[in-house]
Amino acid sequence: MRLRNLIFAFVAGAAILDAADVSVNYASPENLKNVISRYVAAQQIQQDALRGARMEVEIDAQLPRLEKKGTLKVLRMITKIGKITFQPVGQFIGDPVVKKEVITKYLDLEQNEREKGTIAITPENYKFQINAIITEEGKQTYIFALTPRHKAVGLFKGELWLDGATGMPLKETGQMVKSGSAWLKSIRFVRDYQMHDGISILKHLQSTVDVRVIGKAELNASYSSPTWQEDEQPATASSAP
Repeated sequence: MRLRNLIFAFVAGAAILDAADVSVNYASPENLKNVISRYVAAQQIQQDALRGARMEVEIDAQLPRLEKKGTLKVLRMITKIGKITFQPVGQFIGDPVVKKEVITKYLDLEQNEREKGTIAITPENYKFQINAIITEEGKQTYIFALTPRHKAVGLFKGELWLDGATGMPLKETGQMVKSGSAWLKSIRFVRDYQMHDGISILKHLQSTVDVRVIGKAELNASYSSPTWQEDEQPATASSAP
């Protein structure tokens, strides 16, 4: 019920904004500012709505230079206070080096950096520059180039794709400006989202990481089967398998 109320309130607000923008110049500075403000508000709505969410994540990783591969399925859980945890589902298949040096460290990095809150995509952290506006069937998709205002762990230089009506993210792509780990030289990624009951939910992640000593690591994560545990206590799980 809480999730539905949040979504209803947000969608209703977006509908009002759309009604006011019937004859808007989509590329005008004022409208672009409104789209960014809508996105900032959408982030909070999205964060609140995803509390208590669980998703299955299937992770495929490889170290091409070493010809090593591995696959692991985990349950990604967000507690009521917003803490991200992971729980293995089934057995890891592949080379243990891939599990230790790629998958486990990726899960640790995702949890730890998101909890620090330094990666928020906001005008305080980034400069937004419009790259393109795509109009299909009366709907606008805004593509912004993002440039970090400072060099900090979790910030990236790249692109952000937004749904014009709701401000919800559709895609993020780029390269991290600071890895935050001695074992990483660089991190490049693409995150694709899908809409679920008015909320944008991560669907797929593709990442390429340059790892010291062992070379390039490639990781693909597919997210599926979102559910919400609103009436249960948050599950206890380790931060990574």
